[in-house]
Amino acid sequence: MEQLLIIQRAKRAQVRHIVSICNSLGDFFQVYENLRTATDVYHAVGVSPSEVANPGLDWEEKVFKGSKLDRVVAIGEIGLDYYRKFGDKKSQIELFIRQIDIANSLEKPIIIHNRDAGQDILSILRDRPVEQGGILHCYSEDWDYARRALELNLYVSFAGNVTYRNAKNLHDTAARLPLDRILIETESPFMVPSRYKGKRNKPAYLSEVAQAIADIREEPIEEVAEALYANSLRIFKLPADA
Repeated sequence: MEQLLIIQRAKRAQVRHIVSICNSLGDFFQVYENLRTATDVYHAVGVSPSEVANPGLDWEEKVFKGSKLDRVVAIGEIGLDYYRKFGDKKSQIELFIRQIDIANSLEKPIIIHNRDAGQDILSILRDRPVEQGGILHCYSEDWDYARRALELNLYVSFAGNVTYRNAKNLHDTAARLPLDRILIETESPFMVPSRYKGKRNKPAYLSEVAQAIADIREEPIEEVAEALYANSLRIFKLPADA
């Protein structure tokens, strides 16, 4: 019930669709079932770095099964996290590479988790290009990194931290990126926009992220919002009336 209320509030805030990113494969099918009637919500399925120590013997079967469900549009979040030291680097890298291969076989984009592992991620993606593109989820690197990522068929997704005054690297990146390679997200319940500091993040707050990007780029919010929407339709292969 709470999830549906959050979705309703998002719609009132002119959020046209939501992609629910899997960060626990064990919970994916229950979350999907809970949101089955929410036809404006799409899904990603995958094994996050936090699960590398125990993804389950049948994790590949579950990812393939989940990918076949209606409105499942990406494999993710997947990637590397060296900050929290989930398992060992070798295991994380192997899991990441295998899921890139799965995404390519399924002709789906990937959603990439990167924490203190940026160079390894770029190196892996140079060796294993993502055929349907990828998204650098909750971006935290600088412009130089984004510039190199553009060469690898990646989009850059900003969360509420782009609204922080001291996030100069994000501001510089948002200003210099081609508008057609930018996405926005909540990273809910974290990364709340500065205006809502102390509250739990919600999709309804996405307008704050879009406005911050428009202000940084000194472009009309209407043009930026429409471009962000078009970008999401393109990377996730959603119909124009989604």
